[in-house]
Amino acid sequence: MADHPAPSVYETDALIAEDIDAYLDTHQHKTMLRFITCGSVDDGKSTLIGRLLYDSKMIFEDQLDALSADSKRVGTQGQEIDFALLVDGLAAEREQGITIDVAYRFFTTEKRKFIVADCPGHEQYTRNMVTGASTADLAVILVDARKGVLVQTRRHSYLCQLIGIRNVVLAVNKMDLVDYDQQVFDSIVADYAAFARSIGIESFTAIPISGFKGDNITPKADGAPSANTPWYRGPSLVEHLESVEVLSQIEADKPFRLPVQWVNRPNLDFRGFAGLIAGGSVKPGAAVRVLPGGRTSTVARVVTMDGDLDEAVAGQSVTLTLADEVDCSRGSVIAAADAPPEVADQFEATIVWLADDDLSVGRGYWLKLGTQTVSATVQQPKYRVDVNTMDQLAAKTLGLNDIGVAEVFADKPLVFEPYDKSRTLGGFILVDKITNATVAAGMLKFSLRRSQNVHWQATDIGREHHASLKNQQPRVLWFTGLSGSGKSTIANEVEKRLALMNRHTFLLDGDNVRHGLNKDLGFTEADRIENIRRVGEVAKLMTDAGLIVLTAFISPFRAERAMVREMLADHEFVEIFVDTPLEVAEARDVKGLYRKARSGALKNFTGIDSPYEPPEAPEITVNTVAMTAEEAAEHIVRHILPLK
Repeated sequence: MADHPAPSVYETDALIAEDIDAYLDTHQHKTMLRFITCGSVDDGKSTLIGRLLYDSKMIFEDQLDALSADSKRVGTQGQEIDFALLVDGLAAEREQGITIDVAYRFFTTEKRKFIVADCPGHEQYTRNMVTGASTADLAVILVDARKGVLVQTRRHSYLCQLIGIRNVVLAVNKMDLVDYDQQVFDSIVADYAAFARSIGIESFTAIPISGFKGDNITPKADGAPSANTPWYRGPSLVEHLESVEVLSQIEADKPFRLPVQWVNRPNLDFRGFAGLIAGGSVKPGAAVRVLPGGRTSTVARVVTMDGDLDEAVAGQSVTLTLADEVDCSRGSVIAAADAPPEVADQFEATIVWLADDDLSVGRGYWLKLGTQTVSATVQQPKYRVDVNTMDQLAAKTLGLNDIGVAEVFADKPLVFEPYDKSRTLGGFILVDKITNATVAAGMLKFSLRRSQNVHWQATDIGREHHASLKNQQPRVLWFTGLSGSGKSTIANEVEKRLALMNRHTFLLDGDNVRHGLNKDLGFTEADRIENIRRVGEVAKLMTDAGLIVLTAFISPFRAERAMVREMLADHEFVEIFVDTPLEVAEARDVKGLYRKARSGALKNFTGIDSPYEPPEAPEITVNTVAMTAEEAAEHIVRHILPLK
């Protein structure tokens, strides 16, 4: 791709006046820098961005008039323009004078185009800050010259380092409020430098600024620093932003990677694989490998809307056609044949927890990595990080805004690279399966050695043969309901009827399993999740043996029942809701458990101080108030037959 040197201001004016097409072509080929502003509350992030928009002449006259009026009405700068109002658009933000959501703004200079994300400073909005930082090339970390380095300064710096932002600017703001004192600036820089070294930030650029007054924001016509800071000889903020290397330029030098977003098949004669090139470059004739399968081929064409290309590079969206028919679909990765990424299903990862509800260890979440989506579980964290001291603290789970390291197990292999090599193939999010809310952002560090050493051993006698010998279709009949609802009684009646029909069955009862396989587990939410996971794995093995498996467990959480369903083949999981009102189950109280729970002697008891989530669409529902156990069993058997 040819370089397009940036014109001077005078050349730009001439181009606009004489040849608008040439000007637009020059503008189109400017590089794009994405950066964020972050730091603590009231460090001046929104004001700085407003100043950048104002000085780059990106504000129309009507916007400026509205800004002047708003500044007098709700501004914080008296009768002067409050530049923060250009960015803080939410009513709640203007009322409180804070940033809540991430605000994205575009502006341009003669040399480069920019997208800036104004990230909130409050700790409770850390998740919003992570969102803004995930695509940034550079971070401007603001520090109030009056306050110095604060907790959120450290938190945001650490997050930027974790997310892989290598270009860091320490903008010491509000220098006008400390009389532009060099000693104040030097002291803050020294304080921050010590912290930066401790978290792995190798270098940063420190600039004394005043977002309100405009000092050292944009270059002066003569190139000199602000008259208020004659002791500073470095670049202005905009000059620095115009000179740093953008991420796309760095990615272009890496091996070729294209995560496939969709397969383009408009007719029988064309089959292309479309996606955004995440790294490297590709030409027709290039040898490629399609992962996770590993088949190799060569690129036949590089197709775009504007025609075929001789070469495509990182950052471009293209469609590739291959010389051979290979198995390739959404989620596959087409990579350089001689330098492919890794494939694994177990990892160590750094996780930033973004949800109000704590991490449920062992619960299944959707893991989205590039164009890949798999089901995954997070193990108990190895530790969480205290962002103030960088100490590694013991943790059983992760709460809102916690940062920790844990092992992640996926249900199928993922094509990945460590995050420090590739954001696209190393950065992921976790999504709650029930609410579809994003609950965490993560960075893969490496695959676990045991995932590389342990492989599935193929056998000659498979599950189909086992089922054929027993002349039945394997099933898991999953009975769920409150304690005392009658699950075990009904499951026992169903098994007796199936036995009379010469069916091969096995009943896994909740209490019985806790005497052996799960005797090490308690009744916390995490232990309940692990209890069901283990039972699901056992049930899966039993269906492989061709058995009809009956399970009687409270299994109070929908996510865990869904997890077991996903372990099994289609139509093998039959969810049976034993629907008994709490007052009826408590009145029965066969084991005296409700009485203990009400007295406080038994903690985490479902229905009393721990929730039960009834199934939303069970295959079978039986009401034990309206039915006897025998009638319920007969209803279930009629529903599941014929089993063969």
